[in-house]
Order: sequence, then C-alpha cells, then structure tokens
Amino acid sequence: MHSLIQRAENQSHRVHFSFKNMSCSQMGKKPSDTRTVYIANKFPQHGHYIPQRFADNRIISSKYTIWNFIPKNLFEQFRRIANFYFLIIFLVQVSPDTPTSPITSGLPLFFVITVTAIKQGYEDWLRHKADNEVNGAPVFVVRSGSLVQTRSKNIRVGDIVRVAKDETFPADLVLLSSDRAEGTCHITTASLDGETNLKTHYAVPETAVAQSVSRLESLQAVVECQQPEADLYRFVGRITVTQQGEEIVRPLGPENLLLRGARLKNTKEIFGVAVYTGMESKMALNYKCKSQKRSAVEKSMNTFLIIYLGILLFEAILSTILKYAWQAENKWDEPFYNQKTDKERNSSQILKFISDFLAFLVLYNFIIPISLYVTVELQKFLGSFFIGWDLDLYHEESDQKAQVNTSDLNEELGQVEYVFTDKTGTLTENEMQFRECSINGIKYQEINGKLVPEGMTEDSPDGSEELFLKAVSLCHTVQISYDQTDGPGDPFSHANSFSPQMEYYASSPDEKALVEATKSCLSARRYKLLHVLEFDANRRRMSVILQKPSDEYQEVDRRLHEARTALQQREERLVEVFNFIEKDLELLGATGVQETIESLRLAGIKVWVLTGDKHETAVSVSLSCGHFHRTMNILELVQQKSDRECAEQLRRLARRYNTLAHPFCEVSKDHVIQHGLVVDGASLSLALREHEKLFMEVCKNCSAVLCCRMAPLQKAKVVRLLKTSPEKPITLAIGDGANDVSMIQEAHVGIGRCRTGEDVACNSNKSVKSGGFSLTFDTVRDRSPVSFLVWMFNMLSCALQTLYDSVYLTLYNICFTSLPILVYSLFEQLVHPHVLQSKPALYRDISKNSLLSFKTFLYWTFLGFCHAFVFFFGSYILMGEDTTLMGNGQMFGNWTFGTLVFTVMVITVTLKLALETHFWTWMNHFVTWGSIAFYFIFSLFYGGIIWPFLHTQDMYFVFVQLLSSGSAWFAIIIIIITCLFPDVIKKVFYRHLQPTSTQKSQVSSVCVTCAIVLDLCFQR
Repeated sequence: MHSLIQRAENQSHRVHFSFKNMSCSQMGKKPSDTRTVYIANKFPQHGHYIPQRFADNRIISSKYTIWNFIPKNLFEQFRRIANFYFLIIFLVQVSPDTPTSPITSGLPLFFVITVTAIKQGYEDWLRHKADNEVNGAPVFVVRSGSLVQTRSKNIRVGDIVRVAKDETFPADLVLLSSDRAEGTCHITTASLDGETNLKTHYAVPETAVAQSVSRLESLQAVVECQQPEADLYRFVGRITVTQQGEEIVRPLGPENLLLRGARLKNTKEIFGVAVYTGMESKMALNYKCKSQKRSAVEKSMNTFLIIYLGILLFEAILSTILKYAWQAENKWDEPFYNQKTDKERNSSQILKFISDFLAFLVLYNFIIPISLYVTVELQKFLGSFFIGWDLDLYHEESDQKAQVNTSDLNEELGQVEYVFTDKTGTLTENEMQFRECSINGIKYQEINGKLVPEGMTEDSPDGSEELFLKAVSLCHTVQISYDQTDGPGDPFSHANSFSPQMEYYASSPDEKALVEATKSCLSARRYKLLHVLEFDANRRRMSVILQKPSDEYQEVDRRLHEARTALQQREERLVEVFNFIEKDLELLGATGVQETIESLRLAGIKVWVLTGDKHETAVSVSLSCGHFHRTMNILELVQQKSDRECAEQLRRLARRYNTLAHPFCEVSKDHVIQHGLVVDGASLSLALREHEKLFMEVCKNCSAVLCCRMAPLQKAKVVRLLKTSPEKPITLAIGDGANDVSMIQEAHVGIGRCRTGEDVACNSNKSVKSGGFSLTFDTVRDRSPVSFLVWMFNMLSCALQTLYDSVYLTLYNICFTSLPILVYSLFEQLVHPHVLQSKPALYRDISKNSLLSFKTFLYWTFLGFCHAFVFFFGSYILMGEDTTLMGNGQMFGNWTFGTLVFTVMVITVTLKLALETHFWTWMNHFVTWGSIAFYFIFSLFYGGIIWPFLHTQDMYFVFVQLLSSGSAWFAIIIIIITCLFPDVIKKVFYRHLQPTSTQKSQVSSVCVTCAIVLDLCFQR
C-alpha cells in the first residue's frame, strides 16, 4: 500500500504544478469561469463578500407542472394538423346555416383532446413520481457540528455529505475523508458509464485525517474549480486548506471527484463536500434538452391527412360548382315550395359562394375521421401496459417490470433499422450466467454447480475437465473484493478458501460469469500472478502467466521486462515476445455466447456500438459477444492526425467497397468475408468535420460498426447523423449509464437499463430492469390506423342535405366501430412469438413501415372509394324511387335510405376487419359481433322513442320500418357480399401465388398444430 500511496502523491504534485501553470489561461480571469466553494459554507466574515448562487439539488425529468399543464398540453396538441383542422371545422359549424350540428365535430374533438391529455398527464405524473423518489431520498449532512438527516433535494453547494457503503452519491462531491487512514475509497460507476469494475478515489492528505464530525466542523478549507461541464472524466480544481494560519494548496482532479449516481463499495463511509448539485451535476448535464418525439406512423398519418385535405377541398369546390350549375335553371334555383326572400336575392354572390363552400366543407369533413386519432391514442396507452406485463422483460431479483415513459413511440419498436448501444453487454446482457461449454468435443452442462456431460447424471470431473476449469478460473482480469464491514483486515487471509462475502468485479460480464461458475467446481488453491498478456486485435486473445512454488520462469520474465521497458519499437517487441510465449498451445474447450446480436442481424437490424472503452477492450468485447465475427475483416479508422490523413483513409475504404458486388461482403474463392469498422473518437471528430458523406458511405457498407473512446455528446452526434441521413432510418438507442442519456434522447426510441441507476431510466422512452434485450416484432401498430380509411364520401347530391342523422355521424367512430379496431391492434398476432424468435428474418416483412407505405395507403383509399360507391349506388339501385317497399304501399324516404346505407357501412366495415384478423381471442369475438349487435339495439332504442330534448324527430320509427322490409334485408346482404367478395378472392389469390414469409410461417404453424392434434387423437 505504501508504494501505491507514494505514486498517488507524486501524481498529485505533478498535477498541482500543471494547474498553477495553466490557471491564468484555462481557468480564466473572469469570475464566471470558476466557482468558489467554502466547505461547510463557512463564508468570509468581511462585509463586501457576496456568495455565488448555485442550483439546488433537485433532479427534474418531468415535462409539465400543475400550472403549465393545460396551456402547454393544448398548445402541443393543436400543433398537430388533425386537431387544428377539426378545431377549424368546429368553429365553422358553430356559425348558423351549417348542415350539421357542431356536436358532430366538437364532441369527438373534446374526447380526443381529453384522452390525449389524460394519457400524457399520467405519463408525466410517473416522471414526477420518479423524480420525487430521487429528490426525497434520505441523506446525512454535517451542519452546526452534528450529523443531520435531510432530503437529497436540500443539499447545498458547500455542504459536507456523509455516504455509507453501497449508497449512491447524491451530488458531485470532492472526497474529504474516508474510514481508511490513507483517505481512499472504492466506487463503481455502473450508472454513469456502465462499468462494474472498482475505481479508487483519493482525498488530499490534509483533509484525509478529518474522519469525525467534530474535525470536519473545524476544517477551514476552500475549493476552487471550473464551472460545471458534461465531461465525466474531466475535473480541474484546487483545494486550499488553512492549518495554523498557513494556507496549503493541493490540486484536485478526476480522481478526487465522486460523481452523482456512482456507488460506494468496500468502504464503510466517506465524507465529501458538494461542488455540483442538481441539474448542474455532470450526470444531469449529459441530459439533452427534451424534444417532442413523433413516431413514423404519426408522420405518415399527417402526410395522408394533407392528401385527404386536398381531396376534401377539391370535393367541396366541385360540389359548389355543380350546385350553381344545377341551379342555373330557375325552377331549381327557386322552386315554388321554397321561394327566396328579398335579402337572399340581393345578397353578394361571392359571400354566398363562400358560404356554400364552407357548408360543403362541413358536410364532407368526415372523410378525415377524428376518432381515428382517439383509437390510436388509446392503443398506444393500453399497449404500454402490455410491455409492462411482458414476463421476458421482468427482473425477478428486484421485482421490477419494464416501464414505459412515453407510449407515443410503441409502434417504432417494430420499425427499428439501427440499434445503438454503449457496449454489447448492455444489448445482450450485462449479467451473464454460465450454462454450458464444450470440452474435447463433448458438450457439458452445469447441474448443481458441477459440469455434467449432456445426457448423463452428475459425476466428478476427470483430468481434462479439471484442466479446462482451471484455465477458465485463472485466465482473466477479474478483481476480488471482500466484505470489510468489521474492519479492513487482511484480504489475503481468504486466499485458501472461498469466502461467502466475496464479490467479483470484471470489465466484461462473461469473465465474471465464468469465474463464478468455476468457484463451485474446484477446490481452493493459491497461485501467484506474474504477468498478463493483454488482448489485442491482431492476436485476438489474452493470456496470463502464473507461478507455482516449483516453477521457473526467468527467461520469460526477462524477455517481457525488456520488451515492456523498451523505448524504441515497444509494440513490435511485445508482439514478438507474446508470439514466443503463446505457441504450441493445446485446445482444451470452448464456451458459447448468446445469439441476440446474430438474431438482430438476421432481422435486418444493424448494431452500432458506441463506447468510451479503449480500442483494445472494445474490440475484445465485440469479438466475445458476436458483434464482430472471428472471420470478419476488421477495418480501422483510428489514430488519424489530420483531416487530410482521415480523408485519404476513408477514400481508400470507399474505393474498396465500390468494387464489391454485395454491399456488405467481399466474395473470395471459398467463402464470404464480412467487414466490420472500428473508429475512435478523435478520428470520428475529423471524419465528421468535413467528410460526413464519405464516412456514412463507408459505415453503411459495413455489417458492424464499433466506435470507441467516445464522449457522451459524440454518441448523440453519431445517432443524429444516421437519423437525418437521406434514408431516414428508425433508430433505437439502449444504454445503462448517465453518459448514454444524450444518445438515448437523440434516437427515435430510447431504452434505459435501470439495473444500475434510475436516472437513465427517467430520461428514456422505455426502461427495463432486466439485463437482456428482448426483440419485439410488433406487426400490429402499423396496420390499425389504415382500417379507418374505409370511411366513405357520404353524399354525392348537390343539395346541402345530409344523408345521415347527426347522432349516427357522431357515434360512428366513437361507439359503433371503435372497439373492434382497438382490440385488433392490441391482440393481433400474425405469427406466434416463439416462431418470430426462431425466424428473425420475418421482421423484414414489416420493417421500413411497409404496412403503412404510400402504396398501401393508395390501396386502402381506393378500397374506401369502391365501398362507398357500392354502398350508395347499390342501395339506390336496389331501392329506387319507383320501388314500393312497405307493406302498406309506402316508399322509403330520405332518412330511411340514409339509414340503410349507414347500416350496410357499419356491418361491412366490421366484417372487413374480421377478415383481416388472424389471431382470434374471446375479446375479438365479443367486440366484433357485439358492436354489430349494439348498433341494432341502439338504433331500435333511438328511433323507438320521442326524445323531448331533440329539436326534430327525424329518426322516429325509421329503423323499425327499415327492418320490417324484406327488400331491405335482401339489399343489405347483397351489398355486403358485393363489397367483401373481391377482398376474399384477392386474399386467397395472393396467399397461394405470392405469399410473404409471414404467410408461409402462418401456414407451417397451422400444419404443425394440426399434426399435433391428429397425433393426440390417434393416441387416444
């Protein structure tokens, strides 16, 4: 420990001199460039001193407050084209002489606004709740000579804070002292950068001795440091300690700063002074400014809305012109039963044209169904609960489920083309468990802590198994920590036995899992670690050299020492020595890795790793988890010193790709070679400065990209670069630390793993506690909105007379057809989830928003026109004005004819959705047939009573008369068959001649199910 402390002190002095030399230029002369923190808030006593103002310690991730929720939410909602359009229509309907009641637009608009506001308010309430948990956490601070418990939000800059073992730091603290005499402590920064290994931090010698509250209270010290910045790994400051009238100045660097969100480990307690609090802490500064994210489906709907708006305007203008052409004859312009007044005859023709145009606009406005947005909002809100109920995303150890912070982006999970992760362990699983391995070609499984050959019972390991386990348990860089709650003790006292208080800390989760697995399979034995031969991208391996008491290794030690101390060609000499040592090796066995990344690749999803790790570590982890294949040609854009050098390297790579037939691979004589790209942070900055287009061309031609030594804001810049590329791909970012927040907020969909900290979860769209990433094939979200496009153009007559009753117009999307499409969007499964997981390529069928493409939109629009044509003219032909329909000789009137068309429309729309449904549940049956039954029951009830509060009784007894006519029933059946029969023929035709991969899987699943059923029947 003495040598370690000496090295730390020497380093501190070097930093001290550097700090003095740069203090004038780097810290600047302006007072605003630095901040002065008086420890324990002991300010100078002279009267002219004005304390600096600092932020409080509250963390805010919410979007609204009680006071601004209504105006801010309404402003955001009416920024949507649809809501603003319906608001204008409602205002037009309020004016007199409109053909429909303002309730037909006002009530659905109010319902949409209310449902959306409730949904967004509930989601923001969850954010407030999470913020209150963090801000209200109990902490201990030193005030007035005693240790006082308070809430985290009450911490002020200058407060001395006490943090105990396994607690997180509530603010950015400069370490003053710990329970160790040398003033050191160990922390993990998993919630900041995802790293689980221990890091050592130091206190300056003058404050390290202040281990009690009384000594801290008497401490006279001032911290001067730079203003807050987002860089987690940079801190420049100094501390001035006054002892016996003498001022002692010590430098402060990153090794003295304890960041908010990090966790104290293997140290009983520490005391630190708060220098950055709340939204000024480094963790909070990595948060990007929140912006409203909108899904690709919503953007597509807005585009289609504009197209429909154009159709609506065209139809209104055309109808207005046709009306004036029809009224050109005097008998139609002023019939004997409807004479004009003098005011009407003398009114302005322009104003009359505008009035008629607005009337037709109101009459036809139902081409854009407002309730479509109601159903979409409800589907998103209710769909978020399904994510929370997903057992694959449930973390059993902490009893935590997945949390959806923003339900507006649920459907984006089914459209992801690029996945960005801070490291591959976050994407696969940071907590890995040893399952099986291969030794001498034999597959072994772990059963009750022992390796057992597959298909056999437990047995003691033979020589080859024991040698394999020994190699696995020794060849690693895992650090072992012992519980020191009873005092520091001697950590080496546990060396001959496995202590139950041991904790393992590793840079990669697979190393930790393998060491933990071998602990129960081997007896304790002591070895001396002599050398570690570090991993590099060329050798693609690491080795360790161990010594038993009888071993000799002088030759190896001499050559390694000479290579590592060489001043010239050190890397080449190390490679030579490593090759000398690592020869004539014998293959003992192999361990496997998860296939998550390979499944993503088969699904057409590209994985980019954006990590702060150094180059060698990042490449090692990518190789170990399958992000890079062993046979992959790894290309590097690293250590570029100038723009010119970087551009030449990029052009060299681009020219190579331009000669390839396949965009992702180079075909050799006997196999296919895939390419992976490695970029470091410095080279990336040069590439993005003037060569963005060339850099993106190279990246898109690689099947895997690894960016190492990345700053947090660089990660967000890379995501933004790809997100704004001409292809506009859907991006997803997943991270587990505060340095990933900016990347998560920049991507279309952000997922935060909150196993190590809650702050990243609060700033993501989705958060999961489980380490594994569950790929969701969401095939429902894109199809549900387009089913509403079956809405028809209600009337083609030139008179301003509605075909339907206003109550029917209001309730069509709210009651009669809303539940079937909602349940369809929630429960529909084109293929069973197990089939999707076994065949990831099926994801390609729904990627790039293919189910809501412009081609699909045109098809459904054309289908809506055809159905509307059949509804209206089919009813008109079958129920012509010369046909006697009633038993008493009466003929159908306008309202009866309109009710007939409306009845056919409701039944056809519902049955059309039934034809599209593949996965039937009891809920689908209930809402499908129940909606049709509800329409008939409501119509009988509505038309069978004289309602005193209605101005007119147009629908009284109309529906009863309609159902009493056999001709009406015949017309309903014929029109429905005419509409749906071509749809059935088309589905059968395409399924047999041009089936998609999904449809083929549906057929194979049905065949397998039938075979199982038949087999069970024969067994009985």
